[in-house]
Amino acid sequence: MKARLLLFFLFFIFLQTQAQNKPFYNEIQYFKKQDSSSFPPKNTILFIGSSSFTHWKDVHQYFPKHQILNRGFGGSSLPHLILYAEDIIFPYHPKQIVIYCGENDFTAQGGIAPEVAVNRVKELIALIRTKYPKVPIAYISMKPSPSRVHLLAGMKEANHQIESMLKTMKKTSYINVYDAMLNTDGSIKQEIFLADNLHMNAKGYLIWQKVIEPYLKK
Repeated sequence: MKARLLLFFLFFIFLQTQAQNKPFYNEIQYFKKQDSSSFPPKNTILFIGSSSFTHWKDVHQYFPKHQILNRGFGGSSLPHLILYAEDIIFPYHPKQIVIYCGENDFTAQGGIAPEVAVNRVKELIALIRTKYPKVPIAYISMKPSPSRVHLLAGMKEANHQIESMLKTMKKTSYINVYDAMLNTDGSIKQEIFLADNLHMNAKGYLIWQKVIEPYLKK
């Protein structure tokens, strides 16, 4: 009997360790803790994605006419959104889902082809549709980060293909923030980024606000 209890205990510890080794485990647990103390209301606009959303701590001030639920986490990539769909998408019954993700996919070791990112977006949308077949989905283009100039050609091509793909899908929209972050000569607006040349400052988010606002559901 003691041996059986010991085996059960060791197996439980193993499962816990495996779970905690999952990427962004702590961030997801933080969301769950928030939900347990005060669960978000239905019919919010759900933001999901990577650190450009994570760092947008005051997103509600940019969209005062809308109720935003921000579930951006870490330096996540599209497979992470798929992995955690049960935790960051399915519980909330949103009236709209806005996605910013894909930029980090290109930083993986060896990189990826644009078509891989496109297929990942397609997979994520298909997964969302299993739970929310009629909820509008908006995808925000990958942004031009100065620290990732060497990756921009692939990102631009992926953006183009994703935009074309979304035109064939019902209740989806493509939000182009890429072009709004460029100067008239095509160079990137350096002044809208933090010192890391990756994440945006308030000026950058103001550009996003102006571009994104018309796409948000009333």
